[in-house]
Amino acid sequence: MNVLKPLNINPKISDETQTLTSFEMGKLWATYMGNSMSIQTLSYFLQHCEDEDIRFLLENGLALSKDFTQRIEGVFKNESFPIPIGFTKDDVNLGAPRLYADEFYVHYLKYAAKAGMSLYAVAVPLVMREDIREFFIYCNQCTTIFLGQINSVLMNKKFIAQPPIIPTPDGIDKIDKQSYLKGFMGDIRPLQALEIIHLWDNIENNVTSMTLLSGFHQIVQDQKIKALFKRGLDITDKSLKQYKEKLHIEHIQSPSYLNHLVTTCTYPPFSDKIMLFHKVDMFAMKIRSFGNSLAVTARRDIDFLYIRTLMNIGLFVDDGINILIDKGWLESPPKAYDRI
Repeated sequence: MNVLKPLNINPKISDETQTLTSFEMGKLWATYMGNSMSIQTLSYFLQHCEDEDIRFLLENGLALSKDFTQRIEGVFKNESFPIPIGFTKDDVNLGAPRLYADEFYVHYLKYAAKAGMSLYAVAVPLVMREDIREFFIYCNQCTTIFLGQINSVLMNKKFIAQPPIIPTPDGIDKIDKQSYLKGFMGDIRPLQALEIIHLWDNIENNVTSMTLLSGFHQIVQDQKIKALFKRGLDITDKSLKQYKEKLHIEHIQSPSYLNHLVTTCTYPPFSDKIMLFHKVDMFAMKIRSFGNSLAVTARRDIDFLYIRTLMNIGLFVDDGINILIDKGWLESPPKAYDRI
């Protein structure tokens, strides 16, 4: 039962006559681009999936991406807003050999769903037009249900370790020493629950990202992009080792590497354009994830790791965007009036 009382306000202006604001344009545009990319990626994954449960997830993920893009296209057409090019069938070769094992698809779907949810959740409090707000609420609800299905498959097939168990507090423990913030030397306290969950989440995201990138690095054609992908692999691998060590010191398990789920395929199923955009977008999403982690981390040694990783990721994203621009592959989001 809903505990909130309904708000009875008759809108002065109908949704159909309200011009899209910058918030609504930006979030709709970003959602369209991300799901346009997912449609092509998941369509290829479905060509090489033997496990029925995993195929079920891929079909659900593809259906959601198609549904979201079609709804946005409807809004854009009504507003005479140019529909982005995004990604098309030209960016994928459905007849290419298998690049990843079935298990990887489940980890990938979780990563992609979490990235989508972060976009939709931020949109809900920002957009003011009721129909657009309802759309993002719908996206959030669908993705929440989908993530539940993904987690169920991950756990049932033992593709993922059970989250760490820590002792239940036997009372209220107040922080009364500045040493609570230390992490490099001296009296270093154990990790607290929020630090553990964000270390775990960042490890989980990065092992998935590194596996995807390993496959991309194996098949990419452009040598400049290949070199950037190698740099991305090195950044991710170094960060992973550091995050894992923080958990292992306290005898806490962490998500396992997934590189064994990449096949030896060297024939590219994806265009260089979609692979580069995908990795730039993935690394950009890490910036938000590390920002959230910094907000709840009190130990200075872990803060330092996140800040250093953020700097490396920022440089990677910047260089990736420059290549996208040089190739003529980067569409511009809606922008303000040029008054200069």
